[in-house]
Amino acid sequence: MSVRVRFAPSPTGKLHIGGLRTALYNWLFARQQGGTFVLRIEDTDRARYDADSEDDIVDSLHWAGLAYDEGPRVGGPCGPYYQSQRAELYREHVKRLLDQGHAYVAFDTPEALDALRADNKSYNAATREHMDNALVLDSADVIRRLNANEPYVVRLKIEPGERLTFTDLIRGSVAFDTSEIDDQVLLKSDGMPTYHLANVVDDHHMQITHVIRGEEWLPSVPKHLLLYRAFGWTPPQMAHLPLILAPSGGKLSKRNAETLGIPVSVEQYRAAGYDADALVNFLALLGWNPGTEQERFTRDGLAEAFGFDGVSKSGAKFDLDKLNWFNGQAVRAMSVGDLADQARPALEEAAVAFDDDSLSAAARLMQERVTFPHEIAEARYFFEDPTRYDEKGVKKRWKADAAELVAAYAEQLATVTSFDAATAERELRAITEARGVGAGRLIHPTRLAISGVTFGPSLFDLMVAIGQDACLRRMKHAVQVLG
Repeated sequence: MSVRVRFAPSPTGKLHIGGLRTALYNWLFARQQGGTFVLRIEDTDRARYDADSEDDIVDSLHWAGLAYDEGPRVGGPCGPYYQSQRAELYREHVKRLLDQGHAYVAFDTPEALDALRADNKSYNAATREHMDNALVLDSADVIRRLNANEPYVVRLKIEPGERLTFTDLIRGSVAFDTSEIDDQVLLKSDGMPTYHLANVVDDHHMQITHVIRGEEWLPSVPKHLLLYRAFGWTPPQMAHLPLILAPSGGKLSKRNAETLGIPVSVEQYRAAGYDADALVNFLALLGWNPGTEQERFTRDGLAEAFGFDGVSKSGAKFDLDKLNWFNGQAVRAMSVGDLADQARPALEEAAVAFDDDSLSAAARLMQERVTFPHEIAEARYFFEDPTRYDEKGVKKRWKADAAELVAAYAEQLATVTSFDAATAERELRAITEARGVGAGRLIHPTRLAISGVTFGPSLFDLMVAIGQDACLRRMKHAVQVLG
């Protein structure tokens, strides 16, 4: 059977960055094996369902270049791909488990369970006998209460004392003791299945061969194995991915991520201006090592190199600086035209007056200096005369002879007929040599005069980008203002 994997998010909020990594690893494995990548929407929790979240999941996957082969809005032979539309299938399988004695009806209310937990301090194997006596009713009583339309759930019947093992593709052999497992609810009182039942039934009927998900689902494996056995099905192979950790350690939760200034949702990364290729490249290496020193990959290159033997068992710390490095590399790899196009919305939002030539020049000169395209809008000096000058820069760079030097330089530049970088540099050096001072004595105040700041691309290239008339105007104005 060809490889079939699935990404099965719940539409209860924006797609988390960890969810995107899970989707990515599934997509990489499917592409590497020539298999099928399925998107399934696990929307059985109707109280928390959010239609906008579903849109966000689909849009985020497409933005990241992780097109799915089967799923909502695409279709496929194993649909429907919404769990809420598969309720009848789940009920059929629940009846099968009840008929075979693998499950039982229970009328335990949330309040009763809370009281049980309070009485026994825990809700585990230590209270199993108490739980069974409290929750399992004889068939006559069950029928009476069902006829009375009392709310009920269906629980998986788990026999304690059994050792279950399976081989995780990342962690190797993993064992569980059924004495530590609760009789898991399979069907809720609203008639909807829980994650555990729907997950197993859908994976089987969608012919999923490999389940690749976060390690937080590892404790659910024994319940799923017991369900597969009860139905007489062969379980898929499983791989449980390491957690994404905060830089200081511990799971990267929404709370500590916000404290550290780390975006949590994919939408936040998009809004911040991150490049999809850069984010995908970074996430691929967040918990996986290709076994070489290579860091930058195309998606096809990632798919070719990916393997579970390179996935770490331990958590991977999120390094925002490293992600920013990847984003900077993506900016360097863009064409000047693409970079200019991506910078354009930020300039328009900032109400900066610009034309295509000035934007193209700014993109060309700033490409090696920015991490995000929108940062070009912060270099307003490409498009506007400075209205103020950096105070620290003035104090450090505008020396006693600065006004005289800049004025002389402006006067000389006004006479040149060919305004290019070589000419601008030649005239500057001629003036400093004639006065017996270093070139920096004029370079720094000139930069300050034409840009208002003391940093930026090559001064002479910048002057050409700004234009001869604008440079002369700005230099003369700085001499008047700064003296």
